Amino acid sequence: MKCTSPRALALFTLLAVGSVGARAADNTTTVPPAFSAHGKSISVYSTTKDTDKRLALTDKLNFGPGHQPAETEVSVFVTPSQRFQTLLGIGGAITDASAEVFAKLPKAKQQEFLTAYYDADKGIGYNWARTTIHSSDFSSASYTYIKEGDKALKTFTVKHDREFRIPLIKKAIATSGGKLQLFASPWSPPAFMKSNKSMLQGGFLLPEFYESWATYITKFVQAYEKAGIPVWGITIQNEPMAKQKWESVIYSADEERDFLKNYLGPIMHKQGLANKAIVVWDHNRDLITQRADTILNDPEAAKYVWGVGYHWYETWAGGDPMYKNVAYVHAAYPDKPVLLTEAAIEKFTQERYQYWPNGERYGSAMINDFNSGAVAWTDWNILLDERGGPNHVGNFCFAPIHGDLQKGELIYTPPYFYIGHFSKFIHRNAQRVATNTSRSTLLATSFLNADNKMATVVMNQTDKDITYNLFVGEDQSVVKIPAHSIQTLVY
Repeated sequence: MKCTSPRALALFTLLAVGSVGARAADNTTTVPPAFSAHGKSISVYSTTKDTDKRLALTDKLNFGPGHQPAETEVSVFVTPSQRFQTLLGIGGAITDASAEVFAKLPKAKQQEFLTAYYDADKGIGYNWARTTIHSSDFSSASYTYIKEGDKALKTFTVKHDREFRIPLIKKAIATSGGKLQLFASPWSPPAFMKSNKSMLQGGFLLPEFYESWATYITKFVQAYEKAGIPVWGITIQNEPMAKQKWESVIYSADEERDFLKNYLGPIMHKQGLANKAIVVWDHNRDLITQRADTILNDPEAAKYVWGVGYHWYETWAGGDPMYKNVAYVHAAYPDKPVLLTEAAIEKFTQERYQYWPNGERYGSAMINDFNSGAVAWTDWNILLDERGGPNHVGNFCFAPIHGDLQKGELIYTPPYFYIGHFSKFIHRNAQRVATNTSRSTLLATSFLNADNKMATVVMNQTDKDITYNLFVGEDQSVVKIPAHSIQTLVY
């Protein structure tokens, strides 16, 4: 039930406790039991700048009785009795670009790549994915699933995706042991449906095509499922307030609300897809509060909404990541989960393959997003080539793994390992546990997995090694984290 006073609740973000996400298909939750660290050992996994330590087991520690820490000591406090949101998944986007690069890799490197991402034991255990509804900028060219002008959608086919994208998604699902959940996002309606008669450069969806476009999205879900790919849900529009040189379209908050409640929601239900999640917004944190308020305060629109998605790009927010806006939506609408749906490091150069701050940006964002209430975290392209593409408008970016197609090699960048400190150790249905630090030099978050194992992620962005107390309830251990490191402590 939605709270009656959302703005008052925004002041108390930590009160939004409990499981979320049971409304979408295949998303049941298991609440972990009570937890005590007494007598438990700690396995410390570390990734550290200027060393060979990458998700490496670096220490084995034990808990002992806790003591009152001095004010001069650095401490991380984990309170197992205080529980918050339940994790849905962590992963990245399987785009046309990723699939095209994958297809050009040597067979051995293809298998290495799949294992690196989707194998829970040998890799980092991705269990969550995004894909696009026809083309995005990370395609070799613009395309749709119909002939231009076909309002009745009689020519609809996903044949294009059967060459590269669908095979890669199926391989990812298989490597994950069937645990991969997928959602999809459109970048632009076909050109004839838009005010500017182009898939590029923004424009808006003409009202006379609302029904046709909603049906098109529904047909995509049905076509992928017929092809053997389960679809967890959709977002209504990628970045609906951005006029881009690539595929894009503008929806005001009112337009997205009305398209959802009058067309997309009813058509999805009529077509037997009421169990598919519909996620609104799917853009930056800066305007997320206004979009959520506009859509979720309309009962006829809200009834179709599973949750609110967002991206991390802060260009229009003066560089402020605006985590407080995510926390507001999480607190104001606790029955509508928030989830990060896209993140990427832009302005690709090969010289910055191993640029350490790229990894630290991921670690910081993931900790802060989870602590603000996010139930899932989705990176952008899982794989790009040695130019940061292919991208048909030259918008080249970084990916956690790049394929050097000239050398037939894979290049693992710092973000891959930073993401892995979460995805490898925090599993679906894990519940976030209250975690606080006594100094801003450390960032931390904790999740209790359904098997009653706690994973606490601690990050040190400073130039100095830090020794800190880890308090879990009344138990304590002493841990050292090197400069520019991220650790996952499993106990």
